[in-house]
Amino acid sequence: MPAPALDFRAFLGELLADGDAVTIEQTVDPHLEVGAVTRRAYETRAPAPLFAAPAGAAPGFRILGAPAGLGSTPEGEYGRLAAHLGLPRSARPRQILEHLVRAMHAPPVEPVLVAEGPCQEEVWTGDDVDLERFPVPLLHQEDGGRYLGTYGFHIVQSPDGTWTSWSVARTMLRDRNTLTGPAMPQQHIGMIREMWSRRGEHTPWAMVLGAPPAALAAAGMPLPAQVNEDGYVGALAGAPVEVVPARTNGLHVPAHAEIVLEGYLSRDETAGEGPMGEYHGYAFPEGKQQPVFHVEAVTHRRDPVLPVCAAGVPPEENHTIWGTMISASALDLLRSAGLPVDLAWCSYEAATCWIVVSVDRARRTAEGWSEARLVEAVADALFSSHAGWLVPKVILVDDDIDVTDIGQVAWALATRCHPGTGHHSFPQAPGIPMVPYLTPEEARAARGGKSVTSCLLPEDFRGTTASFRGSYPEQLQQHVLANWSRYGYGGATA
Repeated sequence: MPAPALDFRAFLGELLADGDAVTIEQTVDPHLEVGAVTRRAYETRAPAPLFAAPAGAAPGFRILGAPAGLGSTPEGEYGRLAAHLGLPRSARPRQILEHLVRAMHAPPVEPVLVAEGPCQEEVWTGDDVDLERFPVPLLHQEDGGRYLGTYGFHIVQSPDGTWTSWSVARTMLRDRNTLTGPAMPQQHIGMIREMWSRRGEHTPWAMVLGAPPAALAAAGMPLPAQVNEDGYVGALAGAPVEVVPARTNGLHVPAHAEIVLEGYLSRDETAGEGPMGEYHGYAFPEGKQQPVFHVEAVTHRRDPVLPVCAAGVPPEENHTIWGTMISASALDLLRSAGLPVDLAWCSYEAATCWIVVSVDRARRTAEGWSEARLVEAVADALFSSHAGWLVPKVILVDDDIDVTDIGQVAWALATRCHPGTGHHSFPQAPGIPMVPYLTPEEARAARGGKSVTSCLLPEDFRGTTASFRGSYPEQLQQHVLANWSRYGYGGATA
């Protein structure tokens, strides 16, 4: 059996064994109740809820909420995220990011094609295709429909077969055999759709739900166009992902997925989609016309598990998975550009609307980087990239700030950013049009709303940090930690 990072069922078993998922045996209604329990789990950092008896579902059909929510204990806070990548549950952000960056520079480990896999234990074709047989939830009362695809990815391939894209995006149930969802021209699925449309053809398509966790993470990574995510999965997990031929359209799909939809993305047909509670924490009153996906076959494991993300106020999977993958991509990009960067992190609390970049102060001084030059160089590198297209705001801090600690970031913003000179706007930079504060004109043009905020200390700054780590000798710090419980507190805290 593949490792949990390459097999969703094994991943789920690991969460249950570790107490980071809980089985809910009582009947729970997919109409809002599943979403409400999942949202509450995010907001209290409770274990992931496994709904074993969704109301109205066929026997054995289950739902998993919050598959990459944060944990409640410091040692397991990032445990579900780490498990996606095959890392120890105790992994912290820097370890996670460096693992992702190393995989980006490792040789791709191509998928292994196998003749059969659990994802095809059950097969529906023709008139048997009925998406209503799944317990498709209405996740928020503001949503314009029920969403089947909130934690899955699309598979499409360029007409010449040289580029296979695995990309995360949502899909809303339209009827028994169609879905609708975004395929923006700036997204890889939109680029490949345009290639097929120019030939006058629909795009062969598959969607994977309950995907191998490392594959889901890779599909959320803003890799460059023409790069195949399937090879990155193997580099990330340390072993190839197994794939099987789809039953109807020649695409290869992960053998150890829970559910696979097969069909095509229409080149010209659209339908209403949304509104939906969004990753930035808001729901808007109206939906949009989006492309239609036609489902011609469904395959699934016995007793399939449908994972769901109830998007909204952070943290949820748009922040823990997508935001972390963006962070790693941006970090690698800035390092590759030769900039004096230590770390980059999309603060989960900022809903993937900013990325905080720490600057190696000693290297910056040694290499003669002025603040103005560094701001421009960071903007040039990021805002021309896919990662920078996704995140509108950049915050620069010195490397004495832990960018993964939102308290330290807030302190730096309050005490180090000059209101007159610290904010730099880039109104012509391209960006994702889904950011809430954009004007209608900016959203239509997919440009604007981009900035770099400098919290870099002045070159002549002579202050020190008044803190436990900064204000006392190392020997005394160790003495205090060693005696922490004797003082009447809990266990020693590093």
